[in-house]
Amino acid sequence: MEADVLVVGFGAAGACAALQAASQGLRVLAIDRFTGGGTTAISGGVVYAGGGTSVQQAAGVRDSVEAMEEYLRAEVGEAVSAETLHRFCAGSAADIDWLAGHGVPFEPTPCPFKTSYPNDRYYLYHSGSELAHDPQAPPRGHRAHAPGTSGKALYAPLAAAARKAGVRLRGQTRATGLIVRDGVVRGVRCRTLESAPALVRRAHRVLAGYAAKPGVYAPPLRRRLGKLITALESRYGTEVELTAEHGVILASGTFNANRRMLAEHVERFRGSLPLGTIADDGSSVRLGEQAGAATKAMDRISVWRFITPPSAFTKGTLIDSAGELLCGANRYGAAIGSELLRRSDGRGWLIVDEPLLREARGQIREEAVWFQRMQFEFLVRRKSVSAPSRAALAARIGVAPEQLPESTQPMHAFDISLRPHLLYPWPMLTLGGLAVDEESGAVLDGQGRSIPGLFAAGRAAAGICAHSYVSGLSIADCVFSGRRAARAVAGTLAKN
Repeated sequence: MEADVLVVGFGAAGACAALQAASQGLRVLAIDRFTGGGTTAISGGVVYAGGGTSVQQAAGVRDSVEAMEEYLRAEVGEAVSAETLHRFCAGSAADIDWLAGHGVPFEPTPCPFKTSYPNDRYYLYHSGSELAHDPQAPPRGHRAHAPGTSGKALYAPLAAAARKAGVRLRGQTRATGLIVRDGVVRGVRCRTLESAPALVRRAHRVLAGYAAKPGVYAPPLRRRLGKLITALESRYGTEVELTAEHGVILASGTFNANRRMLAEHVERFRGSLPLGTIADDGSSVRLGEQAGAATKAMDRISVWRFITPPSAFTKGTLIDSAGELLCGANRYGAAIGSELLRRSDGRGWLIVDEPLLREARGQIREEAVWFQRMQFEFLVRRKSVSAPSRAALAARIGVAPEQLPESTQPMHAFDISLRPHLLYPWPMLTLGGLAVDEESGAVLDGQGRSIPGLFAAGRAAAGICAHSYVSGLSIADCVFSGRRAARAVAGTLAKN
């Protein structure tokens, strides 16, 4: 099967790349190891956007490109150039309109309190550490409008729009190698279940669904299901070659589910809860490396330790096991997790007094969804230390009394250490990937030269959030980088 452009992976980045390419008149073929959606479909469905989006304006929220760029500069670090960050911020409002124009539903209801994820009454919220940076900062977390977690509500319209635009999707098809002719990437070798018995294809879909959820919360279950899925692919899959005349866009996600790659690149990940699906196996990186691609930020991970809701906890004090200040309690959960990860033992405490705990208890029902309430109750009931005085609490947690805040007594310390537990996990997301040209998304080799015919987008590439992460920044980068790669392929075709 031939196409102008072949997209490998059909989550947010792949769907955006395919849709953009099709809108520019290209014949687009997309493949996915399963049926599409990837991590996006099981995510919270949040897009980090600002600069005065239509949703912000409808909510009466004022923002500017300059303000968004100033905040993100601290988060993004050296991950991308200042010029790329500016393009990302300057195009942010237009990307929201592009998504909405293809059916993604947004709702301009701002959340009035700090939270890790808003309940179903609110869809525009402070999804990062903006308030720690500027107490007057506007909310930029654009959650797709749907009950529960909104990932499917974001992905499904994009997939439908892509199909309507003529994108052909071959599901249950796994890329195994690149086709390179005369130094140019011309397609992909694959193993597909398209010719397998219907019962095998159905079993593959069902197992993949369970591996995604609840498998994401139970890594041992996900690994067992992954072995069954791989066995089906090995026994019943057939080899095919798919040709792309003008470009291959790699967009198959992170390497969260590849324990060998994690052990090779990431120093501390054991005990974490790797996010994503089993298709986040690093296949895009491995495919790129076959063509001589370089990688970037492969050792960077985002580790999450949320303490909100309740929002009252943002007024608490965070310390490490030595009693040193960890960071502000109004920081985003990934910033808190990052600080814990930097400590050798990964241990930390949230210190509150009795009035603050009472305030928190009064907030939790109104501010939290079910899994947030579960984590709050676990933290308060199972991971807490209480004492009648500051000195007594300090003795119980092993720090000096003067290292604790002066406050109303009794006092409480909640253990927020990076320790594995089903009810209070520490989610982890890899941030690095293939090195790409920031103008086009073309994959670069070890000498910084573009590999002809090969592009990457989303978490398959090192992009906007390769240094640090805030909620919605990954999907926003999928939109940005997916469309960028498609435009580059279309530009190459126009020149020829």
